[in-house]
Amino acid sequence: MKDRPAGLAEAAAGRALAPSRRSGVPPFIVMDVMEAAARREAQGDKVIHMEVGQPGTPAPRAALEAVKRALDRDTLGYTVALGLPALRQRIAAHYRTRYGLDVAPERIVVTTGSSAAFVLGFLALFDAGAKVALPAPGYPCYRHILTALGQVPVSLVTDAAGRWMPTAADIDRAAREQGIAGLIIASPANPTGTMLEPGRLAAIADACRRNRIWFVSDEIYHGLTYGMPEETALAHSDEAVVINSFSKYFSMTGWRIGWLVVPDALVRPIERLAQNLYISPPTVAQMAAIGAFDGLEELEANRAVYAENRALLLGELPKAGLELILPADGAFYLYVDVGQFTSDSIAFTKQMLAEIGIAATPGVDFDAERGARYVRFCYAGTTADMAEAAHRLKGWTQLR
Repeated sequence: MKDRPAGLAEAAAGRALAPSRRSGVPPFIVMDVMEAAARREAQGDKVIHMEVGQPGTPAPRAALEAVKRALDRDTLGYTVALGLPALRQRIAAHYRTRYGLDVAPERIVVTTGSSAAFVLGFLALFDAGAKVALPAPGYPCYRHILTALGQVPVSLVTDAAGRWMPTAADIDRAAREQGIAGLIIASPANPTGTMLEPGRLAAIADACRRNRIWFVSDEIYHGLTYGMPEETALAHSDEAVVINSFSKYFSMTGWRIGWLVVPDALVRPIERLAQNLYISPPTVAQMAAIGAFDGLEELEANRAVYAENRALLLGELPKAGLELILPADGAFYLYVDVGQFTSDSIAFTKQMLAEIGIAATPGVDFDAERGARYVRFCYAGTTADMAEAAHRLKGWTQLR
C-alpha cells in the first residue's frame, strides 16, 4: 500500500474537522418536545399537543382554492425576489383595511416564513458584533438567529407586574449603557400572550427614534386578540421594520410564507440579500396567501375557538394548582408559573408527557435565567382537547 501524502497523514493524526462556532446555538426546545410527542404517538398513545405554536386548523378554503387554480394554469416557477406584485398589493390593502394605514406595496417584502424575514432583516439592519435588545422571556429564535449571524442579543428583563413587556425607560437605559443598535418586540408576545398598550408602543417607538436605533416589531400574532385591539408600530414610526406571517392568524404554518414592511431605504439592500439567499419565496405558497385574504370569515371562526379555549383554561388551570397566570391579551399561549411543583421545567414537562400525555414547552426555551419555574401552554387545539388537558392536569398535580 502506498504511503499517504504527508498532508493527509498529518490531517488524519490531527483534530477532526469541526462545525463552525456559529452553528453552536442552543436547540429550539419546543421542536425537541414536538419530536418526543411524535415518538409517543407512534407507540399508539393519545397526546394532547400544547407545545408548538401551531393552529390545529388547515389553511382557509379560499387559500386552497387559489392553489388549485394556480396548479391548473401556472408553471409555478421563480417569482421576483421581493414576491409576487399581486400579493404585495394585497398585503398593502390589508394595512388599509385593518389599520387604516397607506403602506406602499413597494415597501413590502414577501419572505419564506417570518424566519426568513428575521434573517433578511437582521442582516440588513445590523453589522456583525452589533448589540440588539429583546425582552426576556421571549421567542428563543431571535437570540439564536442573531448569535448565528455574529450579532449580540441583549436581554431586557421583564416581569409579570410589567405585563412581561419593556418600557421606554428600559430602551433608553440599554442604549445609554450597552450601546444597542436595535430592539425587537412582539405584541402579542410569545410566550406570554401579553401586548403593548397603545401608549407604551408609541413611547417605545419614540425611544428608538430618540436613540437612533432600529425598531423591529414582530406582529405575527396580530388578528389573535381577545379584548385589547392590536396596533402596528407603523402607526407610530415610518422607520419601524415590521415582520408578519401567514402562519398564525391565517393558519398556514407549513406553507412557510411571511412578509416584511421596511422603510424605502432598506428595500434594495433586502432585495439583494433575498436574491442571493433565497432567490424567491415559494410560488405556490404565495398563491395560497393571496387567496387567504378571502377567507377572513373562516379565520374569525378559528379565533372564536381560541377565545373559548383561553377562557376554559383560565378557569380550569387554577383548579390544578396552576394559579399564577397573567391573562393573555392575544396569541394562543398561557405562560404559567409552576414553581410550587418544580424548579426544573424541562424535567416537569418530560414527566407531564410521559405520565399524562400532555406536551408543553418548558420556560427555559424562552428565558434561560428564570424559565425553570415556568411552562408555556398553547391553546390552539380543539376545545375538547383543552378540556381533556385540564382534566388530566387536575388529577396529575393532586398527586404531586
